[in-house]
Amino acid sequence: MPESPKANADSRARNRPIRSFVIRSGRMTEAQRKALDTHMRRWALPQDRQPENYETVFGNPNPLTLEIGFGMGDSLATMALESPQRNFIGVEVHQAGVGRLLALADEFQLSNLRVYCHDAVEVLQQNISHHSLERVNIYFPDPWHKTKHHKRRLIQPEFLTLLHSRLKNKGLLHIATDWEPYAKHVITVINQHAGFNNIAGSKIYTDPAGLGRPETKFERRGVKLGHGVWDMAFQTCHNAEERSS
Repeated sequence: MPESPKANADSRARNRPIRSFVIRSGRMTEAQRKALDTHMRRWALPQDRQPENYETVFGNPNPLTLEIGFGMGDSLATMALESPQRNFIGVEVHQAGVGRLLALADEFQLSNLRVYCHDAVEVLQQNISHHSLERVNIYFPDPWHKTKHHKRRLIQPEFLTLLHSRLKNKGLLHIATDWEPYAKHVITVINQHAGFNNIAGSKIYTDPAGLGRPETKFERRGVKLGHGVWDMAFQTCHNAEERSS
């Protein structure tokens, strides 16, 4: 007997992946909209379910850094500008932020930068080859404060396994948050994963200056108000000896 429409809908809901973001219809400035219309062809990459050859994309084999959820793109543009010897890929689902970063890429002619306007999990699964990334940056992800929403947090065991498979041996995962309970969540989840070492050791948290993370205007405003920021950095490892060293 065929299932009812309600049963089919319930089945689809159960099988739908839990996403760490909600796309809201936020306002875009005219400059952001214009950048999307004008610069997508130059700096954006298609999410076409095929592994991308980034040496061909950039025209060189320079080390590759991925930033997940770059917001308005200021820190990513700064890093690309200050490190021309590295290649950068930014992933963001919100078009306003993508438009802002495209405008910065055009202003500074950032030939070492490319952008995906898509879900980072699908980009990692479908476009990025195994063990090809030198570094992954995740700055100020949504902490999903309410307990019932914790399942939406980006940093989960399955996601860490995916990141580990895309990072090179001794590749770097750098995470920053301004919500201390989320920082503790990150530390707990990553400590339970066999594939990462905390480079700060017993200190747990890391100085962002030594990792090249630019301070954003929103972060400066928060610090002035007494808000904290917690940076955590982890290096991939592939055996028990590396894990304990």
